[in-house]
Amino acid sequence: MEIRKITDAAFCKYGRIIQGYDFGPLVEALKRTPDYEGMAYEASVPELEASSTAADLRKKTYGEMPIQIGYCNGINYKLNAVEYHKSSEINVAGTDAILILGLLQDITDDYTYDTAKMEAFLIPEGCAVELYGTTLHYAPCSVGDGQFKVAIVLPAGTNCPLEEGHAELEDSLITAKNKWLIGHPEGGLAAGAHIGLTGKNPDVRECEL
Repeated sequence: MEIRKITDAAFCKYGRIIQGYDFGPLVEALKRTPDYEGMAYEASVPELEASSTAADLRKKTYGEMPIQIGYCNGINYKLNAVEYHKSSEINVAGTDAILILGLLQDITDDYTYDTAKMEAFLIPEGCAVELYGTTLHYAPCSVGDGQFKVAIVLPAGTNCPLEEGHAELEDSLITAKNKWLIGHPEGGLAAGAHIGLTGKNPDVRECEL
């Protein structure tokens, strides 16, 4: 797997680079969030949501809908799973990071997905991208030995605990609000998660940057 730049034409089917915003206040707030030896996700972080960037994203990118801004920070090199939402997700890079992406349309009728179809992209520090609702993704990956810090912008309530059971067909993939998840056998997901990724568990340390 080659790690391409987000300016590569291959990225266009997964998302777009967001321009015309001042992401500086959000990136500076993101840099003050904790480091982790492993990896951590926080769905809603008041300091990030108080930035002037957040107000612009809510007003313009999400059409005045309520949003949440959290982070995914830490050290990670493998895919482990894919998820998708019934909405776009915005990633704002507080450090360089790598995104491994695929297409929802390539999931089979029995909810399996071949990881050989995925592509990797480098998102540089300070840049923001919108990942479309049809884009499979999961946690960002590290560049080299350092921490990655990526702000995650989603409609308010996404990834919160479920209130009802979900058991059949695509419904069985729902693991949190607005979150459909497919795991890899080597991904270490919690018991009960749908394991449907086939092929290798991609590792960015084995990719060409």
